[in-house]
Amino acid sequence: MGRPYRKVVVGGTFDRLHLGHKALLRKAFEIGEYVYVGLTSDEMILNKPYAEKILPYGLRLRDLLKFFEVNNYSNYRVMKIHNAIGFTDRIKSLEAIVVSEETYKGALIVNRARREKNLPELDIITIKLVKSRIGPKISSSLIRAGLIDPLGNPVKN
Repeated sequence: MGRPYRKVVVGGTFDRLHLGHKALLRKAFEIGEYVYVGLTSDEMILNKPYAEKILPYGLRLRDLLKFFEVNNYSNYRVMKIHNAIGFTDRIKSLEAIVVSEETYKGALIVNRARREKNLPELDIITIKLVKSRIGPKISSSLIRAGLIDPLGNPVKN
């Protein structure tokens, strides 16, 4: 059975690759024949919570590539992005963007940028947040803060 989209995009910092990231990436590969992954540059993350603890770009890229290898994904391209729109307003053939409930607004920004360049809007595919054991979601900031592990379990002090 074919996938519903030829080219999809997904983006993020992908720091401390956790279950939420993996769900987002799996959805992209599930619906797209080819997946463009926007990975935020080191400069773009300076204002994030616990920014000093975010892994450098090279390590985040390594972890992504390892995840793709383990899951036998070969139909992708990782591209460094320097802002929320990244390359999405330059690749006309993109058809869909995969986001979480939390990053849905980013997809709206992408579609506005595409409209401004007379490109077709992307279908927005939204996944639910993956819950942690201590709250509404697993997040890299909670992991960086030392409160949960990448599986969403509380970290014992």
